[in-house]
Amino acid sequence: VQLQASGGGLVQAGESLRLSCTASGSILLINGMGWYCQPPGKSRELVAEIFSNGRTNYEDSVKGRFTIALDSDDNTVFLQMNSLKPEDTAVYYCNSDTTTRKGKRSVYWGQGTLVTVSS
Repeated sequence: VQLQASGGGLVQAGESLRLSCTASGSILLINGMGWYCQPPGKSRELVAEIFSNGRTNYEDSVKGRFTIALDSDDNTVFLQMNSLKPEDTAVYYCNSDTTTRKGKRSVYWGQGTLVTVSS
């Protein structure tokens, strides 16, 4: 299973970005997908996650500003980021809790996409 993320870039504070991440390969079922961020010099942390039943979970600092959505037909997760702040600057990683056609359930990670928010 491979994950391809895109959508990062350089924006000014208050602007928006939309990240996308598509999972491909021997996929039987996507149990959930999520976005994590790793700010400079810090460890990776959860931003938002969405499960196959539609339940979502957000880190407190992004509630009301970020929205996660899952397109199950295309195995793609989106992160709409509005009202961006300089402290949102980080490398953003997507992951997928996936069951493969061989019946193996694992969490897979995509490559990071850099989001830089200038003040």
